[in-house]
Order: sequence, then C-alpha cells, then structure tokens
Amino acid sequence: MTIIDPRNLSLEEVHRLFGFQEQYSDSFSNYLSLEPLTELEQQELLQIRNDFDRYLTAGKVSEGQVKFLAVAPLLRLAGFYRYPIEIVLEENIAEIEVEDEDIKIKGRFDILAVSNAKHTKPQRYFWVLLIESKNSQVDISTGLPQLLTYSYKNLDNQKSVWGLATNGRSYQFVYLEQGNPPIYYLLPELNLMERERSSQLLQVLKAICQLTL
Repeated sequence: MTIIDPRNLSLEEVHRLFGFQEQYSDSFSNYLSLEPLTELEQQELLQIRNDFDRYLTAGKVSEGQVKFLAVAPLLRLAGFYRYPIEIVLEENIAEIEVEDEDIKIKGRFDILAVSNAKHTKPQRYFWVLLIESKNSQVDISTGLPQLLTYSYKNLDNQKSVWGLATNGRSYQFVYLEQGNPPIYYLLPELNLMERERSSQLLQVLKAICQLTL
C-alpha cells in the first residue's frame, strides 16, 4: 500500500480521489448570521492587526508565528477558547484509505476545534472548524488539499464542516457538505490587514463559534 502525506497532494488529485465538486459562494450570509462587533472587539482586532503587521513588515512570518500572532488571538477573541469548544493542535493523526486504490493518506491536523457538547456519533465529537496555516509567503490555496482531505473523512459523521486556510494575512473559508459527490464552497477571501475585511473575518469566526450552541 502506498502511503501519501496530504501536503504532497494537489487540488486536482484530491478532486479525483474523493470526488469533490468545487463551487463558489459570494456571501457568508447564506450560511451564517453575522453580528456587529463591539467597540472593544474592534480595538482588540486592531491590536492583532498591528502586532502581525510589525512582523510582516520585517519579512517572512513563519507558520508557527502565524498561529501564535494571528490565528490564536483571533480564535480567542471569537470565543473558541470557551466551553464547549476544545482546541486540538497537531495531535490527531488522520488516516484515510482510498476505495478502489491501494492508497492510504496519513497526516496530522493543524488546528481543529471540536465541541464537547455535541456528538455526531458515540465517541465522535462535532467538528466546528478545521484550520490549516501556512507561512506568510505561501499562497493560501496550497492549504486547500489538506483541508479537503481531512474534512472528507469527517463528512461520514456530520452533514457539513467549516474549514479555513490562512497565511496570517489572507483567510480562505471553505464550507463542505456531505453528498454524492461531496461539495465544497469557497467563500470570499478575507484579509486581516484591511479594516473592513478584518472585521468581517472576526464576525465569521464568531458566527462559526456560535454553531456549537
């Protein structure tokens, strides 16, 4: 059996192996209820943006720095650190055997938020958000094959799941739906360094967090 790291898969290969169909959606409001940010949230968001901009101006921001400087503060501000959500970091190993092909795909989740209050099946937590981070000089589209591969396995357990690929500056949300074939929707790209789109970024994260309630 051939073992493949999902980091080495192209988007075309993921489409072929799992039958995904790609669609585009021009509005988050089709899936989420976005609420206005408070003044305090706006101030904290500005601080996150300024902190990240200092590193970005100095040069390449590593994947680890992206997680620490941008992703983690945004998740905290959006409410992902509160019960019933639990954050899992690169601990779970995903193994997927591809039907009709002698292939096993094996890799580690980057960041996974699950709900301890909701279960899809016994011993299977509800996935709230799966995140794939890259360094600041990598195009966020390179994270899509990993997001799709890991999410495909969990679509057996729940009807839909949210994914996010980011390089700290740009944020690409993906909404995946169970089906034959499975479909994923690419939402409008958001940007931490732009005031309006960074506000929408936090609104989207808060709305996804609320799905657990």
